[in-house]
Amino acid sequence: MDSGLYFLGGLLASLLGFVFLFGFAGKKRSRASMEVKTNGFVKISQNGILSRPEIEGKTDVIIVGAGVAGAALAYTLGKDGRRVQVIERDLNEPDRIVGELLQPGGYLKLIELGLEDCVEKIDAQRVYGYALYKDGRDTKLPYPLEKFSSDVAGRSFHNGRFIQRMREKAATLSNVKLEQGTVTSLIEEKGTIKGVQYKTKTGQEMTTYAPLTIVCDGCFSNLRRSLCNPKVDNPSCFVGLVLENCDLPHKEHGHVILADPSPILFYQIGTNEIRCLVDVPGQKVPSVGNGEMANYLKTVVAPQIPPQLYTSFIAAIDKGNIRTMPNRSMPASPYPTPGALLMGDAFNMRHPLTGGGMTVALSDIVLLRDLLRPLYDLNDASALCKYLESFYTLRKPVASTINTLAGALYKVFCASPDPARKEMREACFDYLSLGGICTSGPVSLLSGLNPRPLHLVVHFFAVAVYGVGRLMLPFPSPYRIWIGIRLILGASGIIFPIIKGEGVRKMFFPVMVPAYYRAPPLK
Repeated sequence: MDSGLYFLGGLLASLLGFVFLFGFAGKKRSRASMEVKTNGFVKISQNGILSRPEIEGKTDVIIVGAGVAGAALAYTLGKDGRRVQVIERDLNEPDRIVGELLQPGGYLKLIELGLEDCVEKIDAQRVYGYALYKDGRDTKLPYPLEKFSSDVAGRSFHNGRFIQRMREKAATLSNVKLEQGTVTSLIEEKGTIKGVQYKTKTGQEMTTYAPLTIVCDGCFSNLRRSLCNPKVDNPSCFVGLVLENCDLPHKEHGHVILADPSPILFYQIGTNEIRCLVDVPGQKVPSVGNGEMANYLKTVVAPQIPPQLYTSFIAAIDKGNIRTMPNRSMPASPYPTPGALLMGDAFNMRHPLTGGGMTVALSDIVLLRDLLRPLYDLNDASALCKYLESFYTLRKPVASTINTLAGALYKVFCASPDPARKEMREACFDYLSLGGICTSGPVSLLSGLNPRPLHLVVHFFAVAVYGVGRLMLPFPSPYRIWIGIRLILGASGIIFPIIKGEGVRKMFFPVMVPAYYRAPPLK
């Protein structure tokens, strides 16, 4: 897009923003003879297969990966009567520093899938909103949960415990087989995926076949290139710590610090544990081994965190268990392939700032379940592929809203020497602090409770217009007018490339895409 298009888009969006802003500105708010070892919540036999009766007969669906998406999908399809084989590289409890916050919209999908008990018995913590900090000021942004039952809220937890609970639940189904092994390649015949080749835990080379193979082996997938056009961006890295025996300033809220150079997150993942994630821009972070990271955290980050957390933050650094994880974003750009489908982070990623990844994955699983339910036979690969093209269209409004918001918010929340970007950041904090629709609208988008792309665009430019309005007071000097114009252009330059990457037509006008109307293949 050139600057002229940004300007035109910004102008049109600004008009929408003015209408929105002045319309609502007044509202202020997984054999018995074999020795079995227990690992977390899953019993794993020596051969790496979950302890349960062997599945008889043919496999309907192969699932590569048993993370959040793979485990949830295995249970969902198994509950619908499908014979499912799941191949996971490591069935031990994962140990990750991301995938620890499930938004309320994701929890509603968990309920819809019958998996809500998987957040029980893992010391999961309820989350009712966010607290936003900037330059010593803070504001609470509650989730708009008034229309839901008291059980509906966000959940934060240890990612590995949550995954093990879902693996355990999937393994209770006799038609679901979880096996430890590494998938090395997809088996393709005449353009159709027929199954996979994999190595078992003991190193034995195996092949397995099914009419449908679903690849959801995570953000480091080595199979995605066969099924999509991956354009992976690495905007930053998360540095993770666990703070112990301290309390968050705002109980049952995630905390976002608009720090310099980029945001810092705090949220509770256990009764006495608080996760801290420090965003470090770029692909290279200070070395943990030689002490550069510890020094960076103490000198640059520590002075910017709430004083209530300072002592525990320093203690966590001194303890030395500092973890890093690259943050990745990747628009969904699939090659519709007969016999195969991509899901989860292997398929689509967004910056984890807003904690929307699991919500997108669970929403995709609900959609895929509903699309597959009318199908008795999955063997007509060509017809199934054509039909499942509708999946890529139907998922767009939810996924694109969450993806776009994550990317846009990250760019707005990062510090910048540009005066216009500074004004946008300040305007965003103040806009979210207004209450009413100015708070509940963006938070409902972030939480997955109202995944509507148009609402996202309106709120985003309402923030920009709000920032311009502030600049015009007490009087619109030429410099202030110039900064205002740059603010609108900057906002357009942030959001429109993200929307373009997601796909304008599928995002805003899915009913105009022919695949939207595709009926299930005839039995």
